[in-house]
Order: sequence, then C-alpha cells, then structure tokens
Amino acid sequence: MPKKRSGGGLSPTQQAAKFLGVSVLAGAVLAGIALPAVGALGLAAKGSVESFDALPANLKTPPLSQRTTILDAEGGTIATVYSRDRTVVDLKDISPYMQKAIVAIEDSRFYEHGAIDLKGVLRALNKNARSGEVSEGASTLTQQYVKNVFVEEAGDDPTKVAQATQQTIGRKIQELKLAIQVEEELGKKKILENYLNITFFGQQAYGVEAASQRYFSKHAKDLNVQEAALLAGIVQSPSRYDPVNDEAEATKRRNVVLNRMAQVGDISTAEAEKAKKAPLGLKVSKPKNGCITAVKNASFFCDYVREVFLSDKVFGKTRKDRAKVWNQGGLTIRTTLDPQAQASVQQSLKDHVNQSDSVAAASTLVEPGTGKVLAMGQTKPYGYGKNETEINYSVDHGMGGSNYGFPTGSTFKPFVAAAALEEGRPATQEYSSPYEMPYPEPVQTCSGKPWMNTAGEKVPNESESEVGPYRLKEAMALSVNTYFVQMVADIGLCPVMKMTDALHVVQGSGEKLPEVPAVSLGSKGVAPLTMASAYAAFASRGMYCTPIVIESITQKIGNKQKSLDVPKSTCSRAMSEKTADTVNTLLQGVVDSGTGKEAGLTDRANAGKTGTTDERKNAWFVGYTPNLSGAVWVGSASQQVQMKNITIGGQYHELVFGGAVPGPIWKDAMTGALAGKNSPSFNLVHIPDEDKDKDKGKNKDKDEDSDKEKPDDGNNGDDGFIGGLTDGGTGNGGPGGFPGGNLIQGPGNGPGGRR
Repeated sequence: MPKKRSGGGLSPTQQAAKFLGVSVLAGAVLAGIALPAVGALGLAAKGSVESFDALPANLKTPPLSQRTTILDAEGGTIATVYSRDRTVVDLKDISPYMQKAIVAIEDSRFYEHGAIDLKGVLRALNKNARSGEVSEGASTLTQQYVKNVFVEEAGDDPTKVAQATQQTIGRKIQELKLAIQVEEELGKKKILENYLNITFFGQQAYGVEAASQRYFSKHAKDLNVQEAALLAGIVQSPSRYDPVNDEAEATKRRNVVLNRMAQVGDISTAEAEKAKKAPLGLKVSKPKNGCITAVKNASFFCDYVREVFLSDKVFGKTRKDRAKVWNQGGLTIRTTLDPQAQASVQQSLKDHVNQSDSVAAASTLVEPGTGKVLAMGQTKPYGYGKNETEINYSVDHGMGGSNYGFPTGSTFKPFVAAAALEEGRPATQEYSSPYEMPYPEPVQTCSGKPWMNTAGEKVPNESESEVGPYRLKEAMALSVNTYFVQMVADIGLCPVMKMTDALHVVQGSGEKLPEVPAVSLGSKGVAPLTMASAYAAFASRGMYCTPIVIESITQKIGNKQKSLDVPKSTCSRAMSEKTADTVNTLLQGVVDSGTGKEAGLTDRANAGKTGTTDERKNAWFVGYTPNLSGAVWVGSASQQVQMKNITIGGQYHELVFGGAVPGPIWKDAMTGALAGKNSPSFNLVHIPDEDKDKDKGKNKDKDEDSDKEKPDDGNNGDDGFIGGLTDGGTGNGGPGGFPGGNLIQGPGNGPGGRR
C-alpha cells in the first residue's frame, strides 16, 4: 500500500495514479462535458460512470455546522460548543485580500472559466507530462467547493468521509457535473463566499472567520495581505503548512501565495516583497470547545443544558434527530443561570469543602413559581484527573448524574407531613413516638395489599431520652423518626406516594420510589435538583413547576437566523395553599430553633429541613425563602465514606450532621444569591404549642443535626441506627473506590432516615 510522505506529499505510486487520473479525466471532459451530445463516456475503470447524462445534477447542500454559544440569563457567555468550529460570514465581511489570495493560489482563472477550466486541465496535463510528475492540479475552486460539500455532509462518519474523498474517475466526473449546476445557480461571488466558509484551515478551524480568530484573534474582515496569504496557503495541506507547529514551512508557503498574488496582478511586486519580510504575526487563540471550558464554574450546568436539549422532544422526535440539530450547531442558547447565584453557590462550596476532601458537596438553586434553575455547582470540578469527575451530582442519572442519586434522610419528612395534612390530619396531630418501636403494621398501600413488617424491623430515635408523645410541630423541629413512621402507618403509604408523584420526586435512577415505610425516612437516593424543585412547591404555596434551564434559542443556518421552540415549565397544584402554608410554618421552626439553626438566615423569611443518613454517608440541607429554593448534599459519590472523625474543608468533625456542614453551605449560598433582592414573607398559620406542663422527659442535650454534639458514647455514632432494611440492602451500594471520588453512588437500599 503506497504511503503518504510526511508533510502531505505524494508517493511515486500516488503521483503516477494522479497523473493517469488527470489524463483520463481530460479525455472525459473533452468527450462528455465539452461535447455532451457524445453522451457515453465508455469508461470501464472501476468507479467510473457509464453515462454523463444519467448523473444526478442536484447538489443538496447541507447547512454548514457552526459553533453553539451558551449564555447565562444576563447574556454573558458560559461556553461555546461545536462539532466543527465555524462561524459563517458574508463575503462583505471577509477581507478583500483574503478573497484575492485564495483565488490566486487555488484557481487564478476562477472569474474567467466556467465550472471546469478546460484550459487549466490541458495545461496541467501538459506540464505534468513534461515533468514526469504531478506538479500541477486542474481542479477549479468550484469543484473543490463541491467536494467539500460531500465532506461536510459526511460529518464525522469515517465511512462516509472515505466515500466523499475517494479518488475514482466516477467520483471526479460526478463532481464536474455538479460543479456545472453550482456555477449556473450560485454565481462566482456566492461560490467564493461558500468556499471560504466551508473550507478547513487546520487547528480545528472551519471557515475563514474561525481561522482568522484561531491564528490572529481577529475577524476575517480585518486580515491584512500577509495574514490572508498565510491562511490561503494553509488550505492545500493544513497539517504540512500549520504555522503553529512549523513556522518555517508556513512562511515559505505564505510567500508562495504572495508571489502568486503579484503574478496575477492582485498586488504589486513591491507589496509582495514587503509582505514577505513581515513576521507571521500569530496571535493564537486556543480552541475552546465544550462544557469543560465553561466559565463561572458552570461546566455541569452547561452539560445539563446539553442533556436537556438531547432528551426533550421539542427539539426533535428522536434522540438521533436532536443530536443532529445539536451537532449542526449555530445555536445561541440563553439559559436561566443567574451569575450572582452561581458565583455565590460556588464560593460557598469552596469555602466549606475542599476539592481534595474525601467527600464532595453539590448544590442547586431553583426559583419557586417558575422552575428556573438559577445555579448548579459542586466541589469536584468537571474533568478527568484526580479529584475531578464527569458526574453531575445534582441531577438524575439519565441527565448525566450518579446512578441512583443520594439517600435524603429526614429531608423526606416534609413530604410525609404534607401528605398527612392533605388527608385532613391537623397540624397538632400527636403520636406516642417512643424512643424505639417496630415498624407499624399493616400499612396500607396503593395496590391494596398492605405492607407487613415480616422481618420485625425496628426504628429508633436519635437519643434514648427522645420519648413522646409529640405533636407535628415539635416532631418536625427535632426530626423524631418514630413520629413519622407512625404518621405513615396512620395515613397509609398511598397518600405519601401521591404527594411525591405530584412533586415529581423520583429516585436518581429515574425510577419511582418504592412503596415501603422506610422511604418516609429518606432511605432512597434522590438528586439535589429534584429536592430543590420539590421544596420550591412549598415556597410557592403548593404549586410545583418542572425545572427549566433554557429561556430561548436562536439558530443560525448559513446567514439566516430563526427562533426555536424551547421547553416550558409546567406548573401544577401539588397541594392546597393551606397545606403549603402549614409546612412553611413547620419548617420555619426547624431553622428557628430545631435541627437547622446553623442554617437559618437572619435577614429574611426562610425555612428548611436537615437530613443525615445511616452511618453518616450523606448529609443534606434543603431550604427555601419565598423566592428561592436550594438543596445541598454532602457525601461520597461512592457511598464509601462515613463522615465520622473527618476533616472537611480544613475543619475537623467528630460527627457530621445535616445542620452542621450542608446547613452553613446553604446559608452562605443563599445569602449571596439573594443579596440585593426583595424579601417577601411566608403566609404562616397558627399552630398551637403543646401543653407546657407535660413532662415528657425529652432529651434536649443533643439531636443529630444540632450544633451541640453529645459526648462520645463509644458506639462510634451508631446509636441512631434506624434499621429500615425493608429492601434487604445494606445501604453501602456502589462499586469500590476510584481516585478523586469520581465514583457513582450505589443504590442505597439501606435505612437512611437520620436527621
């Protein structure tokens, strides 16, 4: 097999083949094109055609793929993504020097001949015959454009690219006929414009505008004569004449172009000599492609935008159709990302958790009543190295997140309370709430078949002195486990499932939550975005809105722009206003005097709930104001790290609680995100306090998510083990560890349910 010489030259075998091709092609041109009445070409070589007239004469020009720009809500650029870095420009926006340079070196008789330059073919044939090698080609600029169209249409499919570039006589003759059609339909100026926009200039730059930006960091309209000559020279062999990697070879080629421009009268000899003495003057801009290059630490948000585009049928019937539009590019996507909120989230995460820590943290902020995702960040940045990851901890697996999400612990309890309130239970509902009890049975389910505690599993509270009876307000503030399993036994599992369905709470895998009592204590994995969106429904007085990240999209095809339809948030009533107002009142108590005191905001109405799962593998705080909802998760993606006797963000923790690590992250993130914003109030309801004279012997010295940790009792923090192994799992889930915490969390079938 003949080999290509380094630098893009041809081997002797290839030279002979090309010489023969030019010879045969010349005969074909004279017989079948110059004299089309002759008709049959009579070519028997493989790849030839039997009849010139039978060839298709309709060149279906695909729209040129271009870069896509993703913007934040204020119009600032987050990232540019592309399959091919290209920006299509009009001929008037391309330097006249560039137009002359490309014509001079590629097809100096461009404006004199038709689609095929018969004089050029004969001249090349004669010169090559005399030299004994292929020293000159005969392809016109129009023919080159046609070939580039085939290559563009092939995209990144290697088989189609090979077909588009095959050097057969049949392919050449087909290109000739299509070139005739192009000349008739477009005219010279449009062909030149299209050629300059489609051609590859090396360094991932397609089209002259991208090339001008890549090599000189300027627009194509501003290229001077030597810069234009350099770019025009690259086209013949982008690898051989790459000025970034071989300045000497690129300079020689540039000077060849300048000489040719002088020969054809585009510039004077003096101008050419002056330009040849000038340095290349490179001011290279490195290719910046993909969400990994996103600014504002918004790589994962950017990636989520891409996943939304590829998954939503508003952009195409099938994922393949949507991928085609995405790869086509030319999109300007304005998103919901709020720069102030994003900066605040990322700064708070950085302040509290180090990238190199054995655990990670993720936070997402959502606007109640609109579903707009305003911020999304995490402490393990987007990347492929140590302490980096491609996994977006904030979203479901199907959108680039972890396999199962993360067990939510007691942040699930407000959903149970909302379901009970919707069922007519009063806000003063009281249950005996012993320190420890078996899961109650039977518990009614949606299927009608009651759940039975066949394994005799038990549920304890955090401390042996946490003994009821309790009413809802205090049980929520102190996160009393036995209270909420009794509540589930009272109302049944079906109202809870209906409530979580209305709030679109699903497992991180995308599957529905299982209908078992342990789910009420947060035993299943859920994504932070899901939790933030669900809690936003409390803030908006019971209206749930699906999360959205795209505000608008315009698409540029060629030089024309059009607007695309985008997904809209769908808002629906998940609960009554009274229920939402009651939950807001309950959760305000959590941050006022309960397990979330460390997270409470001091300058505006706020509410929230802490959560810590079994063995302290996950800690959460999910909270909101009337105009912003946010979720914070801290833990190990692999679910292998127990947050006991651990240093996080440079601070030692004997035991990690939802109120003690995620809580402060939430507080700082929300404070910065809401700075300068209005401060609306909740519609609170009056919930009578419990009888102050009752002596319940409740332990006031410690609850799991408070900032007052109880002394070490020698049990390594396991005194609050919930049991809850209704699914037969251990809660360990997931595979073994990889460097950098880039693991995907396992199913988490363990108990969860701590505060």
